[in-house]
Amino acid sequence: MKLLKHALRPNKTNTFWNTPAQQLLIQLSSNIQGLSQEDAAQRLKRYGANRLNNKKQTGNLQLFLAQFKSSIILILLFATGLSFYLHDRVDAAIILTIVLISGLLGFLQEKGAASAIEKLLAIVQITVNVLRDGAAIEIAAENLVPGDIVLLRAGDVIPGDCLILESDNLFIDEAVLTGESYPVEKLPGVLPANTALGQRTNALWMGTHVQSGDASALVIATGQTTEFGKLSQRIKLKAPETEFERGIRHFGYLLMEITLILVMLIFAVNVYLEKAVLDSFLFALALAVGLTPQLLPAIISINLAHGAKRMAEQKVIVKQLASIENFGSMNVLCSDKTGTLTEGSVQMHGALDLLGNASEKVALYAYLNSVYETGFSNPIDEAIRQFRRFDVTDCEKLAEIPYDFHRKRLSLLISKQGENILVSKGALTNILDACTEAENADGTLIPIESMSGRIQQRYEEFSRQGFRTLGLAYKPTKAQVQIDKADETGMRFLGFLLFFDPPKADCADTIKQLCELGVTLKIITGDNRLVAATISKQLGLAEHEVLTGPEIEQMSGRALMNKVADVDLFAEVEPNQKERIIIALKKAGFVVGYMGDGINDVSALHAADVGISVDSAADIAKETAEIVLLEKDLAVLVQGVREGRITFANTLKYVFMATSSNFGNMFSMAGASLFLPFLPLLPKQILLTNLLTDFPEMTIASDNVDADMVSQPRRWDIKFIRKFMITFGFVSSLFDFMTFGMLLWLNVPVEQFRTAWFLESVVSAALIVFVVRTDKPIFSSRPGKYLAAATLAIVTVTVALPYTPIAHLIGFQPLPLHILALLLDIVLLYISTAEVVKHIFYRFVKI
Repeated sequence: MKLLKHALRPNKTNTFWNTPAQQLLIQLSSNIQGLSQEDAAQRLKRYGANRLNNKKQTGNLQLFLAQFKSSIILILLFATGLSFYLHDRVDAAIILTIVLISGLLGFLQEKGAASAIEKLLAIVQITVNVLRDGAAIEIAAENLVPGDIVLLRAGDVIPGDCLILESDNLFIDEAVLTGESYPVEKLPGVLPANTALGQRTNALWMGTHVQSGDASALVIATGQTTEFGKLSQRIKLKAPETEFERGIRHFGYLLMEITLILVMLIFAVNVYLEKAVLDSFLFALALAVGLTPQLLPAIISINLAHGAKRMAEQKVIVKQLASIENFGSMNVLCSDKTGTLTEGSVQMHGALDLLGNASEKVALYAYLNSVYETGFSNPIDEAIRQFRRFDVTDCEKLAEIPYDFHRKRLSLLISKQGENILVSKGALTNILDACTEAENADGTLIPIESMSGRIQQRYEEFSRQGFRTLGLAYKPTKAQVQIDKADETGMRFLGFLLFFDPPKADCADTIKQLCELGVTLKIITGDNRLVAATISKQLGLAEHEVLTGPEIEQMSGRALMNKVADVDLFAEVEPNQKERIIIALKKAGFVVGYMGDGINDVSALHAADVGISVDSAADIAKETAEIVLLEKDLAVLVQGVREGRITFANTLKYVFMATSSNFGNMFSMAGASLFLPFLPLLPKQILLTNLLTDFPEMTIASDNVDADMVSQPRRWDIKFIRKFMITFGFVSSLFDFMTFGMLLWLNVPVEQFRTAWFLESVVSAALIVFVVRTDKPIFSSRPGKYLAAATLAIVTVTVALPYTPIAHLIGFQPLPLHILALLLDIVLLYISTAEVVKHIFYRFVKI
């Protein structure tokens, strides 16, 4: 954070906080009515989209060329060109064609995935209210341009660097830039050019957000020209690596080690045996390609994009594809109860006086406090307005102190029949802190100290009944039109406001489904422990220990980490404590999801492995989250978890396939090349083998997934993958050498040897998919129709290939029927053996 503070020093070339607003309007050719649509469109072309990363969408040519960025592929292309110039041009052309076809397949799949994700992200985008042609309209934040007039309110993300034109009790959370946790009050005005960032009270910065109040502001800079944009360019901010990305990286290291050792050894030995250097080099490189699942990035993109589309059908929008795996691996879900576990439609139960009786005056003053409130729109004020309506024609709002998360009060100065009164409502403790007296129903005043015990007793009674209870206070004031926080003293406690939010009818069943999926639900709420415990019982949650915010405040990080696993209900929690709970759970070894939709949830959303929000959430919450629900419902989340696990399971299937038959076949060829007087397969044949075996695996995203792969959260396990690769690679090599022995015993010609080995290699690698895709018996787990069709199609093409007119170009010859029959026997024996080994393997090794 010190780095951020240091980097954001005043920019001497753009000290707009030192310039009067009218002058800036003239300089930007704007006016108080905003830009015209035509002018805004021209500026958008001139300045570009309002994004920190203004990279244009990758063009088709760039995406196609990106398929060949692998160092192994580049070396292979270089060697192919050398072969074309010095050696066999036909062979070189065939190898080049195979490489190009492989690249084209990857391009088509990634292009489709990118288009699908672009459409999904368009559903959930941050919007901003601007004045265009004198009217307030809502546009995508990325279409904002310098000169626009933006209208801001609580919960909004500041979409660009702005100068305030007008404000009303505007407080901005600038922690993302300054590290200061307390919001900063912002006001119009002109400041000296050398004013430090934290003191530029007339300026708003992109990436910060409105905590309370509202304002209109002139956009000065957008995108990379903002202070945050320039900072991100200087320090190259990078999102933390997810568990999914970390697993892919470690898997890549494993393959790299094996490939380098094997390729260097094979090349050296073949040269030592005085085989052609160029052929040996191409053979070693082709083996490297065969060993390397070069389609893994494309397969992952396809799987994740396919999963994102399926999740979208379940009303779950994925903003960051890599978060799907974390979503599926999640074993702890933290959530507030309001709107998620409950109906979310807060209703007012009553307005009660000091003795707990219904009170007309309490209802009236609560209505006055809510009907004139202009800060953050919230269900509490809406419930008060719906509970009872009063004639307020003789009343007038004079001033307001918006609610904030530190004071936990909302105060309004009201003129009522010529008398000014300050009315405050909020959390009971915070209201009592502002009071010196309590008012009885007959109007008599009592020192607050003598009533505090009775007030607390009634509060606990209401809480045990499941009511959320707020306090209401007021005081007459002298004639004035302005108030500030210092005026919230010496008030009279008037009574209680009771609210309830009934649990959702199907919530208990949904919580049970989450539990069956291995996901523990932990409730984190600002409500007091009594209300939270009552609602938890109504939801069917077992009675667990309750940990409160004040208790968390007294705990060290290590103590909290040791405690969180045993606590499922956190009450009276402050916003910053939500983040502490999430971090403690992660340190305790859990994969944590957090579901929140408010301004006070942002830090927790950022800290979680998976930040989950809803489409109706505050902009800042929706922007921070990786996953956005189109419905605020745990049932939707349950479906999303299942889809996330299906996506991860299908990704693992490709890894298992690539590390079983492919590894075995390439290892077998490497070994055979050491004792055969000729190469077991030509480089072009190896590449064709790799292409054909990869083709059906592109359909893996649509494959069926066993129920037990979805029932519990799963993670990357490189040790398991290594054991799987060695075990099934050994089984594959065993039958490969059996094929070599049979062909040598029959003394077949070299071309027929290569043809037979090619057929056995491709057909066995294609059919083994049905074995390794599940830990169940092969006939009890039905594969997806596209996977089955693609696999059988490749088997058919492979068997037919030696009998086609192009067979001689690839170096193949037709095989006698007795050799085909023997090959079929070997393949069937291989599949049967692999099935037996699979049952033994899973008995001793658990995924």
